Amino acid sequence: MTTQTIRQGRKFTQVLDGARQVFVEMGYERANVDEIARVAGVSKATLYSYFPDKRQLFIEVYQTELLNLADAAMEFLAPDAPPQQALHGAALRLIDYMISDFGIAMFRICVAEAPRFPEIGQAFYENGPELGRVRLGAYFRHAIERGTLAIDDIDLAADQFFQLCQTTICDRMLCGVQTCFPQEDIARIAEGAVAMFMARYGRAV
Repeated sequence: MTTQTIRQGRKFTQVLDGARQVFVEMGYERANVDEIARVAGVSKATLYSYFPDKRQLFIEVYQTELLNLADAAMEFLAPDAPPQQALHGAALRLIDYMISDFGIAMFRICVAEAPRFPEIGQAFYENGPELGRVRLGAYFRHAIERGTLAIDDIDLAADQFFQLCQTTICDRMLCGVQTCFPQEDIARIAEGAVAMFMARYGRAV
C-alpha cells in the first residue's frame, strides 16, 4: 500500500524538497532522516510528524514528482489536440524526465529496493507506467472517437508508445555509457517515436 499522507503547509513542502535532494544525491540506502531534516531545514520531530519512516517519505516524493510530470504531459494531451502534435509534446516531456537526475535516481532506487521493499516497487509502477497508461489512454479514447487514431488495445498502445520514447537513450543512460544527450538526439527520438506510432495507429482525416 502506498502512503496517503495529507499534504499541508510550507514545512511539508520543505520536507519533500529536502528528501528529493538527498535521495537523488545519496540514493535510498545511504539517505538518512538526520540528513533529510538538515537539508529540509526542519527538525526530526517535524519530519516524523508527516512520515513515520523513510519508505513512506520516498514514496511521497516519487508520487509527487510523477503527478507533476503527468499533469505537465496533459497540457499536450488536450482531447481535441491532433495526435502528432499531442504525442510529440508528451514524448519530449517523458524523455526530459527519463534523463533527469531525479528520473535516473528513482529508477535505480526502485530496481534496487523493490525485492526488499515491495511497496516501493508497487509505488514506482502505479505512479509511473500505470499512471501514464491511464492518462495516455484517456487521450487515445478521444482520438478514436474523432477518427484520428484506430486502436483496438489501448493499454498495449500506450505501453508501446512509452517504450518507443525510451529507444537508445535508456540503455545508454542506465549502463553509464552516456549521461548527457544533445537536444537534436532528444528531438530525433521523440519524432521517431511519434512517426512509428502513427504509422501503426494513425488515421488520415
